[in-house]
Amino acid sequence: MTRLIPMTTMALILGTAAQAETLRFGYAQNATPTVEAMQTFADLVSEKTDGAVTVQFFPDGQLGGEREMVEMVQGGALDMTKVSGGLLESFAPVYGVFPMPYLFDDQDHFYRVMDDAAIMDPIYQSTADLGFVGLTYYNSGARNFYTSRVPVQSVEDLAGLKIRVLQSPTAIRMTELLGATPVAMGQAEVYTSLQQGVLDGAENNEFALTIARHAEVAKHYSYDGHTRIPDILLIGTATMDRLSDEHRTAVAEAAAESTAFHKTVWDAAVEAAATEAAEQFDVQFYEPDLAPFREAVAPMYDELDATNAAVVEQIRAAGEA
Repeated sequence: MTRLIPMTTMALILGTAAQAETLRFGYAQNATPTVEAMQTFADLVSEKTDGAVTVQFFPDGQLGGEREMVEMVQGGALDMTKVSGGLLESFAPVYGVFPMPYLFDDQDHFYRVMDDAAIMDPIYQSTADLGFVGLTYYNSGARNFYTSRVPVQSVEDLAGLKIRVLQSPTAIRMTELLGATPVAMGQAEVYTSLQQGVLDGAENNEFALTIARHAEVAKHYSYDGHTRIPDILLIGTATMDRLSDEHRTAVAEAAAESTAFHKTVWDAAVEAAATEAAEQFDVQFYEPDLAPFREAVAPMYDELDATNAAVVEQIRAAGEA
């Protein structure tokens, strides 16, 4: 016997199906805390929407490098991605403040700035006309130089070295002022380039040594701490537009809560990565005098345009609070 479904029930079922959304989320290779934070975001989105909105991941560079995935979000092939704030400078000049060397006093200063909506909301919205906006950030730690042959214990040690940097004009300028030759390339190419001598070194956090296995080909890591560049969680504006108000709120809340989770696991994971690099790969760690590094890159602040200079002032003021 066929059971007829009342029209009111059928309408409810069809309406629920029509509202179901799958957010396609691509990202490059990342440290475990950041992968866990993105999964936390996905879990929270599903929980807050009673399963009506879910996240489908395309991890570890399956869809290309970070630039390619930003462009896929722009074109609608992806709904979301997570990329370095340094890369975003080539999409919106205001992101160029983050690769500025020695911008933040320490991690606490970094968190105060990144959690300040008055500073960050205009930055997140600066790419709206390009088809995507920022939702939140994840800490990516302090970036330091690491090399295959010569340890960097002074600015002079960088002279002439070919160093991989982010695809960021500001990162390129900084490296030039420090006397090295910047080579902008995607993360996926770095290991082979170090192995073959195309590069003498790179700059990144400790996870590059372990997650990306760069410790196999680069045994010297110097804590010069030249930048703290946030990772930025992006979503397409077309994606936001097609979500209901309720679901947009859920996505925004899930993003903020995933950042809070990330903070709780980041520091211990960094320490564990450094220990692994030292004990399993014989990486040597150095702590150079930072004053000459700061002095060498100081001209970059005189070269800022008025807009970015104003943002730097806001950031510096937050450090004095």
